[in-house]
Amino acid sequence: MKIESVHPKVQEFLEQTKLRDHVKYEVLDTLRQKVFEQYPKVEERMMYGGIIFSLTEDFGGVFVYKNHVSFEFSYGYKLDDPEQLLEGGGKFRRHLKLKSLADIITKKVDFFVKQIKEFED
Repeated sequence: MKIESVHPKVQEFLEQTKLRDHVKYEVLDTLRQKVFEQYPKVEERMMYGGIIFSLTEDFGGVFVYKNHVSFEFSYGYKLDDPEQLLEGGGKFRRHLKLKSLADIITKKVDFFVKQIKEFED
């Protein structure tokens, strides 16, 4: 199920990504689906060259790089990560680097996305 964005800049970014690199587009689109399935009222917008997701505040975003798609978690340091899948050593942010659709499963994106609501209240 493809989800079109209500924001023209986000939709344009999705379409451009699809034309440039279909594999990265599929990863990007699947990540968006996971977020919207868990949080139907999520808002998205373009910022910092990627798609930022918000509920009561920004909680993360997806960014397309040369060799991967990154799912960035604004407060990733708070997320339960027993297998140490999250990368990054900054004060707050953590991310997952995803190179294929299979990475979405092996890096347990659902597990991390479901934890977001705990930090929104």
